[in-house]
Amino acid sequence: MLKYKIVFTLMKYDYEIVIVGAGASGYSAAIYAGRSGAKVVVFDRGMGGGLTMEAPKVENYPGFRSIGGVELMEKMKEHAMDYAEMKFGEEVKEIKVGKEGVEVVTDKDRYFAGAVILCTGTEHRKLGVKGEKEFQGKGVSYCATCDGFFFKGKKVAVIGGGNSAVIEAIFLRQIDIDVTIIHRRDELRAEKALEKEAKEKGVKFIWNSIVEEIIGDEMVSGIKIKNVKTEEKKVIKVDGVFVSIGEEPQNKLAKQIGLKLDENGYIIVDEMGRTNIERVFAAGDITGGVRQIITSAAEGAKASLASMPVIGKRSPY
Repeated sequence: MLKYKIVFTLMKYDYEIVIVGAGASGYSAAIYAGRSGAKVVVFDRGMGGGLTMEAPKVENYPGFRSIGGVELMEKMKEHAMDYAEMKFGEEVKEIKVGKEGVEVVTDKDRYFAGAVILCTGTEHRKLGVKGEKEFQGKGVSYCATCDGFFFKGKKVAVIGGGNSAVIEAIFLRQIDIDVTIIHRRDELRAEKALEKEAKEKGVKFIWNSIVEEIIGDEMVSGIKIKNVKTEEKKVIKVDGVFVSIGEEPQNKLAKQIGLKLDENGYIIVDEMGRTNIERVFAAGDITGGVRQIITSAAEGAKASLASMPVIGKRSPY
């Protein structure tokens, strides 16, 4: 991993630090970079918040016994806006790294900066089965808090066995939805406390089974599943399918730049968020690890502090 020296430059930057992605890591990086005296901008193709916006409640972020994901991200955004310019709805399409700086090309303009911090996070992993793409938005969803209301009083399947899947199932039960979790194994990977709560709420389970196809006409009407042990196949009638089988790194920009990735596609960084290319840093879920809100915030802070010498500033820490 490169160890960066302090570089004093006379180049004119539009921004000293460009941050791509407005989630926990991006907001944290913006706060720390801004407080270190850097001119900072944050780009996000949406309205910010990342996948945390889909969390019905967060109960493991210190200082908040229980807080909605949307509320937590709004608080982070408001804080970050004190130190950085925010450009929501502007997607970074290309990044060119040179000796004098970094050119960032968006779908609206181009900018010259001293360094870039990638906080692009992850996106929902797809099942990859027939009918999934065709019925997305027509009964197939990846976000219970976004779409659950439309299935009130109906029957849905939640696909997955981790914490996210069980949390989504519990949330859906709370709004009067008949919920069945479909899991490929005979036990969940989720925390036991969540499994207990799900069962108490009336969530049903189908074990050792995978979805082979999502069926319907204009809207989802059912799923074809197969038992991985007995090979038995059957059709389950449902009005909706909520897919919750993990995330994949949003690494398109990383690949374009030529950053080193691990076997799962996450950006390889050192303990301070430095990548194999000078002037490019990364933080948060895009770097793998435990992928929690608190670790993403910490990584964003470290990456921004590590970027200060590259733009000719000493870190105050």
